[in-house]
Amino acid sequence: MTTDARATRRRPYPHAERQDIVEEIHGVRVPDPYRRLEDSAAPSTVRWSAEQEALYAAERAGLADLGRWEAEVAALSAVDRVRSPKVRGDRVFWLRQHAGQEHPVLVVADAGAATGSGKGAPERVLLDPHGLDPSGRTVLDAWEPSVEGDLLACQVSRDGTEDSVLQVIDVSTGQVVDGPLDRVRKSSIGWLPGGGAFYYVRHLDPRLHPGEERYHRRVCLHRVGTPADADAVVFGEGRDKTEFYSVSVTADGRWLGITSTLGTGRGTDVHLADLSAGPLDRPQLRPVQEGRGAATRLHAMSGTGPTDPVWLRTDRDAARGRVVACRPDELHLGPDAWREVIPERPDAVLTHLVVLSGPELKHPLGLAAWTRDTVAEVTVHDLVEGRQVATVPLPGTGAVGDFSAGQPGSHEAWFAYTDFVTPVRVLHFDARTFRATRWEREAPDAPAVDGAVTRQVAFPSRDGTTVRMFVISPTGRPDGPRPVLLTGYGGFGRTMSPRYRAQVLAWVRAGGVFAWAGLRGGGEEGEEWHRAGSGAHKQNTFDDFAAAADRLIAEGWTEPGRLTIMGGSNGGLLVGAALTQEPGKYAAVVCSSPLLDMVRYELSGLGPSWTPEYGSAQDPARLPVLLGYSPYHRVTPGTAYPAVLLTAADGDTRTDPLHARKMCAALQHATSGTGPVLLRLEHGVGHGDRAASRASALQAECLAFLASHVGLRAPGAGATTP
Repeated sequence: MTTDARATRRRPYPHAERQDIVEEIHGVRVPDPYRRLEDSAAPSTVRWSAEQEALYAAERAGLADLGRWEAEVAALSAVDRVRSPKVRGDRVFWLRQHAGQEHPVLVVADAGAATGSGKGAPERVLLDPHGLDPSGRTVLDAWEPSVEGDLLACQVSRDGTEDSVLQVIDVSTGQVVDGPLDRVRKSSIGWLPGGGAFYYVRHLDPRLHPGEERYHRRVCLHRVGTPADADAVVFGEGRDKTEFYSVSVTADGRWLGITSTLGTGRGTDVHLADLSAGPLDRPQLRPVQEGRGAATRLHAMSGTGPTDPVWLRTDRDAARGRVVACRPDELHLGPDAWREVIPERPDAVLTHLVVLSGPELKHPLGLAAWTRDTVAEVTVHDLVEGRQVATVPLPGTGAVGDFSAGQPGSHEAWFAYTDFVTPVRVLHFDARTFRATRWEREAPDAPAVDGAVTRQVAFPSRDGTTVRMFVISPTGRPDGPRPVLLTGYGGFGRTMSPRYRAQVLAWVRAGGVFAWAGLRGGGEEGEEWHRAGSGAHKQNTFDDFAAAADRLIAEGWTEPGRLTIMGGSNGGLLVGAALTQEPGKYAAVVCSSPLLDMVRYELSGLGPSWTPEYGSAQDPARLPVLLGYSPYHRVTPGTAYPAVLLTAADGDTRTDPLHARKMCAALQHATSGTGPVLLRLEHGVGHGDRAASRASALQAECLAFLASHVGLRAPGAGATTP
């Protein structure tokens, strides 16, 4: 049956019983007809889910050009990748993924390989997730070498759950010498010199708090070779159950830093302890910043004494970020003791800082990264004299990240660069020359991607606020209405920076236009921009997105009936709101790993961690806001909704698949449109990392679904004309 024929008939969707459930919250009646679908193990849900999978399989089989989309996404994804290295002792460690490998592998070589003096030094695979699990369902979540580089703490998880177990590996032999330690979820690791102990973050025994096993974190001291149950708790008692912690220890073992956030809130509490002043299992932690009024990160160097400076990257009294210096013995005085060394910029947001203090350097230098109009810049600053001394040229107009510094006292650092047509490459920075060059162990350049031109456009949102958007197209100009795929995120202070995505390039190489909007709620313009699209102001995010769609039509990039949208996670909430607030604007929608029931979101997954971002329905002032945009509650029977593909994964411990199930049932019941409403449920994966082949398959199916509703042929299947 052809796509057109399928689109002209109403589909017999699997039956989901509508229940007359209405909950009264703060005097407001809130209907929830598909609450039964929250229980994934209920026989009715199991039956319904199986029928949805069969329906999707049948629709997938009829997707035009799916094989070509799969081939194009796979080809564009098949590039060699490396991550920035970590130098420890006489070794260097880094992640490497050759084209065709399902997962990155962790490799190790002599430290000279990091700088080029060891060019040609043999490298050795230390950990290969595929070797641990040929099914591809095990991922390496995090890793951290010891100070001397002879031990490695690594964390792996299965089936997408991100519930890691931690083991310690002897780097010379590859043998496991400690662990596994369970109840660990991508914990930071603060090794002490000698490799005998480290600080890390672990959840309490779930039996103490049934149903809350992913909360109640504590910072602990673990001594290698001893049972985890003997670990001393050093921080976290009496604090909120949703708090996240990160730990760091200077390489000389003197300074322990702990950062805490309330859920995924941006504000931080920061504590510092001088480990030379007391027992390691009872460090004398003193507050650097409390109250979470600002996001602050501590940068302390090996060899620092109580009267030497440490540095704080903070947005306190500087929404776009600045760097201040302070002595450890004066940190208790708070901001009155801070001395500004890198001031806030009115035109850019500070995103990263690396402190370098090699013996060849007159003063410690700060390597700082910024985004200006969402595009990265890198600058160098004298942290004593408080002045900028250089700007580091970058390969293009893109994004940077994955910063790492060399050994204590080093003048070297590494960072990653990418843009829409350039896969991630690693650059080596030398503070003696202020130059960044390709790292010797960097992957070779991928073949140039032609037929994709990037422009950045600015436009007013519905309240007049200026919003920016990247538009990637075959010609770089609106040369006639083409099929458009618009995406965004607009949450948690995350910036939508230019970065290489096979999905973007595949759509553009097929003749379409891909638009990437930086919405309020993100971090594109600093913390004020984030707050303007969160909490009580969340509707601004959706208004910005709608204005982006309007601009694409008004400027001639596309026309009504040829505009599609896609988003994942918080971006899934975004497109869910878009399709329920203006269903006639979009031809097709892909909504991935979404939040959609915003009244009950905090009762599942990591929902309780997100109340700083969205607010809680338990707050009488916030319930009307959440209910006002909650996509699930805005579904209206008889509405001609666009074609919708919801995707979810059964291992997702962040956004529970129940959101996708309930929304799917609601839309299938309500829609009078001719386009399908489908649910793609993936097994054995979760919210984040997955095997490369599975990631490519998901991306290709999403593109094929959207393209089938706007007449876009896959690359090589015939020209798509404006």
